Amino acid sequence: MTRTLAFDELFRGCRRTAVHLEMRDAYMKSDPAFVDWRAGKTLDPAVRWADWHAVVTEATARGVAVRRARIVSTPVSEYIRFEHAVTDGLNIAAGEDVRWLSRRRATDVALPGNDFWLFDSSLVLLNHFDGEGENMETELTEDPEVAKLCESAFEAVWKRATPHAEFELS
Repeated sequence: MTRTLAFDELFRGCRRTAVHLEMRDAYMKSDPAFVDWRAGKTLDPAVRWADWHAVVTEATARGVAVRRARIVSTPVSEYIRFEHAVTDGLNIAAGEDVRWLSRRRATDVALPGNDFWLFDSSLVLLNHFDGEGENMETELTEDPEVAKLCESAFEAVWKRATPHAEFELS
């Protein structure tokens, strides 16, 4: 089944878990926050992404466990350095638990072809990007086989990944 819901609705409807697997080394390089960071401007992530912060904070306050795992090439890209720099002020501050895994350590993990969010182990939001990391579209599915693959992949990555506070950029 495929349907459409706004991203904040997915979080508001979530009751137990929201997990996110990111597998690209760069996203939306034209993002004004990334451009500002590259220029050396100071960013306050909780202010810059206030809507995101509010949605995640509300979910974690309700008891939803929000976890994010990032598979990255090492040495890391400039974009991953940016993500790492804003993770404490954005993701961790909102109540997410974030881990990082070197792509070299993910070779034997069966991974889906796209980044995804998985809500309550059953609702999958697939993210489709172009070759430059620009968001093309999202796809929402409740297909139990897709959910099972995504959950299995996420948990395998999570088990191997390094907590954000311990991950050293190379």
